[in-house]
Amino acid sequence: MRTHEAIVQGIVQGLTEFLPISSTAHLRIVPALLGWDDPGAAFTAVIQLGTLAAVFWYFRSDVMRLTHAAVRLIRLRSFRDDPEAFQVVLMVVGTIPIVVCGVMFKSLIETSLRALTVTAIMLIVVGILMAMAEWWSARIAVRETPLRTLSQVRFWDAVVIGLAQAVALIPGTSRSGSTITAGLFLGFDRSTAARYSFLLSLPAIFAAGMYQLVKARHTLLASTDDIVNLLIAATVAGIVGYASIAFLLGYLQRRTMGIFVVYRIALGIMLLVLISRGMISD
Repeated sequence: MRTHEAIVQGIVQGLTEFLPISSTAHLRIVPALLGWDDPGAAFTAVIQLGTLAAVFWYFRSDVMRLTHAAVRLIRLRSFRDDPEAFQVVLMVVGTIPIVVCGVMFKSLIETSLRALTVTAIMLIVVGILMAMAEWWSARIAVRETPLRTLSQVRFWDAVVIGLAQAVALIPGTSRSGSTITAGLFLGFDRSTAARYSFLLSLPAIFAAGMYQLVKARHTLLASTDDIVNLLIAATVAGIVGYASIAFLLGYLQRRTMGIFVVYRIALGIMLLVLISRGMISD
């Protein structure tokens, strides 16, 4: 990988990790359109550590609060009368599905599911689900039923949103897209759904990134150039990712996910057309 490719990959990762349009899909699509090699699942997972740093910094007060709650939970072995410790428990519950699915379907995720046809189909399918979730959220608003907040997350909410996060292992799904969509269907407001999505992503991104870094270290860190390009991509991803978080949270307070729905479906259709005409390789 050349330096300018690493910079572009970092920008793409940072822009698309938090916007509900699938970072994995774009890290697969952009190289294909530009005639570059697929960077691979390991590279994708490792540069996500840059966006992980962006989440840690943006939500540093929440991270510190949850860290202190985790310490109390370990020390007291109870979350009764401690809502913050209960949130830690729910984050663990919500992370279990992606860990289990990641281990069970590891080979598929790294091979067959990276096909651009799969990516295109998932872009369209999840785009439609996002539109349905917006419609459902609007119905709740019409009935004048109060939308739920972060303090109202319950056990089965964590399970459902965790399962939605696990589906995001398939390129084209989008971690934020699937989890925010699940949150809207469960009756949470957009801002809360997005905030919970980002916080829930912390353990999963960290675990996947560190696992791939250790596992593929001989390939990813084969030379000084490889190390430099990996650091460049992760750093750029972190800087751009921080801006993306701020943008999306502000955007969802005022607007729906409609523009992302249109983009996903249009991109998915375009990809299927390009593949069918042999203009890009599947």
